[in-house]
Amino acid sequence: MSEYNPCLNCGACCGYFRVSFFWGECESAGGLVPDDLVVQINPTRVAMIGTDSKPCRCVSLAGEIGQQVGCTIYAQRSSPCREFEASWVDGVHNPSCDAARAAYGLPPLEANEPHWPDDGVQVA
Repeated sequence: MSEYNPCLNCGACCGYFRVSFFWGECESAGGLVPDDLVVQINPTRVAMIGTDSKPCRCVSLAGEIGQQVGCTIYAQRSSPCREFEASWVDGVHNPSCDAARAAYGLPPLEANEPHWPDDGVQVA
C-alpha cells in the first residue's frame, strides 16, 4: 500500500495565502520558526518571507506548485501552517484549500477520493 498525501502534489496554499503569526513563534523568542525566514509586518506579527505581498510564494516552499512540493522547514513551520488542513481531512471541507487550488488551475479535492493514509482507504 502506498500513502498518498495530496499536499505533496499541490502547495497552492503556500503560494496563495499570507502566512502571518505572532512573533513569539520565532526562534529568537523561543519558538520554532527561523528568524531569517520572516519579515515583521507590525509590532507583534511577522510573516513568512514571500507571503507578505502578492503575488506570493513562501520562501520555504520547494518544488513546483501543482507538481511536487515540500516545506523545507516542515518541523519548524508556524501555527497557521500547522493548522491549515486540505479539504476532506477527517471528512471536513475546506473552502480555503479549494480557493488556493483554483488560483493555480487545480481542481478541488473530492470528498470521495482517498487522500490520507489514515482515512481507512487503501491506495495502490
